[in-house]
Amino acid sequence: STFFRLARPAQTDAEEAEIAALNTLNFPDPVYGGQIQDRAVPGLKGEATMEVSYTEFPFTLADGTSVSLRKPMYSLSNLAYGPLASGVTLSPRIANPMIGLGLLQSIHPADILALSDPVDANHDGISGKANLVRDAKGEVALGRFGWKAQNSSIREQTAEAFAGDIGISSPDVPTATGDCTVAQTDCLGAVSGVQDRLGSTEAPDPVLELVTFYSENLAVPARRAFDKPDVLKGKQLFYQSGCTSCHTPNFVTRRDAAIKEHAFQLIWPYTDMLLHDMGEGLADGQPVGLADGNEWRTPPLWGIGLTQTVSGHTYFLHDGRARNLIEAILWHGGEGQGARDKFAALAKGERDALIKFLESL
Repeated sequence: STFFRLARPAQTDAEEAEIAALNTLNFPDPVYGGQIQDRAVPGLKGEATMEVSYTEFPFTLADGTSVSLRKPMYSLSNLAYGPLASGVTLSPRIANPMIGLGLLQSIHPADILALSDPVDANHDGISGKANLVRDAKGEVALGRFGWKAQNSSIREQTAEAFAGDIGISSPDVPTATGDCTVAQTDCLGAVSGVQDRLGSTEAPDPVLELVTFYSENLAVPARRAFDKPDVLKGKQLFYQSGCTSCHTPNFVTRRDAAIKEHAFQLIWPYTDMLLHDMGEGLADGQPVGLADGNEWRTPPLWGIGLTQTVSGHTYFLHDGRARNLIEAILWHGGEGQGARDKFAALAKGERDALIKFLESL
């Protein structure tokens, strides 16, 4: 389920101005577009083969326990249209969980922005910032969704995924050729799936509306074992270790939420929805709007304990490099290093309790 985003930073004053004005997030490869499509419909060929390899290295905890972390290396082979353009970076991504998105969308922007501290004015080592983007109407909006908070709404994210991930046009992104560029003439000349009797796009309304509605209303699972002594001990340690500096436990959704069932609810997503510098170890080197190559949006933690049950694996972080929750914590650097170090200093029983707490979410 991994895919590679393609982008380069601004290279001229004019491009810098476009980023500053929030008119674009970054600049795609002129031939391969915004992401590598390693598969294709019949009659076309994939753009490239994605290559991933890992180097294992030990991380020694305070009690002497050694944990093996794996550092990924990413590359492309069998490039169908020649090399990437100069300065274009690869950013691997796995899909974000879909639960609770409508509730996250219903948090008032002021409540999220109140947590922002881009210059670390309170000197706590945490300097979360918002990613501001332009919405479908061209108005400046708070970015909330995606690994770098590059989408302001679920409908916007849905329409862009239709087009960019699987090449399906919709009223909001009406390009039937998806991520294909002018250099890919075979793709541009292929037959689209538009049916005139249904509309001018492949996923006309109500298709886009229905998929958006589904995405907005996937429920958050009920917590399990939340009153067990080890879970309660783990919760205490999670707070004491400073994890809540970014993984903000709760919000109350706005009273005037667009979906009335989402209004005025106390929710516990454990995210501040802001961007944080997570250090060189997790950096992808790829700016996305106001997010730089070291920054990632704090991922919500609700439902994380059911990852194995739902997805059949326990891979975490933006590229799935962490094979379990302990590895995910130990990869935290930058603003997350203080909390990581406190976790690494815990005794084994305390570490186990903190993991039990996360598994209860």
